[in-house]
Amino acid sequence: MDMVGDRMEMLPRPLAELYQAVPELLGQSGSNRARGEQAQTQAQNDVQALESFLSEYSQSAGTLRIYRRECERLYLWAWLERGCAVSSLTREDFESYIDFLKDPQPARRWCGPKAPKESERWRPFVAPLDMAAVRTALAALNSMMSWLVDAGYLAGNPLGLIRQRLKKANATLGNSSSQAPAWLPGEGAKVERFLDEEMWAAVTQAVEGMPRATPKEAAEYERMRFVCAALYLLAPRAGELENQRMNSFREERGLWWWHVHGKGDKWARVPVPDDMMEALVRYRQFLGLTAVPSPSDMTPLLVSTRTRVNAVSAEPIKGVTARRLNQLLKELFMRAADLLPERAAHKKDKLLRASAHWGRHTAITAKVDSGMDPRYVQKDARHADPRTTGMYTHEEERRWHEESQKQRLPWADEPGQTKS
Repeated sequence: MDMVGDRMEMLPRPLAELYQAVPELLGQSGSNRARGEQAQTQAQNDVQALESFLSEYSQSAGTLRIYRRECERLYLWAWLERGCAVSSLTREDFESYIDFLKDPQPARRWCGPKAPKESERWRPFVAPLDMAAVRTALAALNSMMSWLVDAGYLAGNPLGLIRQRLKKANATLGNSSSQAPAWLPGEGAKVERFLDEEMWAAVTQAVEGMPRATPKEAAEYERMRFVCAALYLLAPRAGELENQRMNSFREERGLWWWHVHGKGDKWARVPVPDDMMEALVRYRQFLGLTAVPSPSDMTPLLVSTRTRVNAVSAEPIKGVTARRLNQLLKELFMRAADLLPERAAHKKDKLLRASAHWGRHTAITAKVDSGMDPRYVQKDARHADPRTTGMYTHEEERRWHEESQKQRLPWADEPGQTKS
C-alpha cells in the first residue's frame, strides 16, 4: 500500500519527519494554488510556503512558537485525515478542522502526555482544545492563509470565508451568544482566563510554601516571587519576560518605567508601581546585583538557577525561556490548586488549566477591578483597541447578579414549622 493510502494507520509524527515520506501531498499542484499571478515568494510547495510565512516572525520567539505549532497541526491533519495538500483545503475542510480541534479523534493517535518531538510518545495535542485555544489556533491559521494569498501562493483564503460568514451572522442575530460560534468572540465577550482573589491567594501561598533550604531552592523561591510580582503588576507576556533585560527598567524624571518590546514588534513603556520596584530590588539584591539596574545592565530578567550572576566568569548569564517559564508556572498552579478548599473544585480545575498567559489576564482584570482609569488600564495592557480592554470589565455582570438577588423564592413552611 502506498504512503497516502497508508495514512490512516500512521501515528502523527513531527512535520519535518513526515513530509519527506509524503511528497505527493506537498501541494505543488494544489487546487487552491494561485495560477498565472506574480508570486511574491519563491516557495514551490506547501512546506516551503509555511517556512516563508514563519520567517516573518523570526524576531518574535513567542509568536513564532505558537504559529509553528498551530500551522504544523493543520498540515498533519490535512495529510493524515484528509489525504490532501494544505493548498487544496476547502471551506468545508476548515469547518471540519474546527470540530477536530475541539475533539481530536481518534484520541489515541492525536493526544498524549507532553513529550519531546524526538520521542515515540510525542503527539500533536495533549488534550482537546478549549474555546480560547481554538480561537488562538484559528487566528494563527488565518494569518498564515492570508499571508499566502498576499504572497501570490494561494488563490484564496477559505478560512476567511468562514469568519466573514459567521461575523455577519453574529451581527444579524444581535450578537446572540446562543447562535454565535463558540470559537468566534462576539461583542460583549469577556475574558475568563484569569485568577480571582481566592485563586491568586492560593498561588502566593504556594510560593511561600516553596522550600529554600539550599542555595538552588532559595534561588527558585526568589525568582518565583519576582515572576509573580511582574505578572500581576506589569501584565507581561511570557516571551517579553524572556527577551527583556534588567536595563528595560529605567528611571525618567524620578519615575520608573518598564520599556518592553512586545507584540507586533512594538516598543512601549509601562509605569512601574512601588510594589514592583520593591520586588525588583529584592530580586536583584538576592542575585548580588546593585539595587537598581544601570542602562548597561544586560542581565536577563529571569536568571537560570544554574548561573551565578556575581561569579567572575566569561560565560554569559543564562536566562529562562518562555517555554520553561510556562512549565514552572504550571507546576506552581498545580500546587496552588491543592491548597484550595473542596468547595472550590471549579477553581481547582481552572488553576490546573492555567498557563503563563493567564497571569497577564489576571493583571489586567485586577487593574480594572482596582478602579484604575480605563484609559490607563488600556495603556498598561498595551491594547490598541479600548474594546479589547473592555473585555476584562466584569462590573456590569457583578451588578446584574446582585440585582438578581432581589427576587426571592416563595415557599411554604415545612410541616410542623411556623415562621418566626
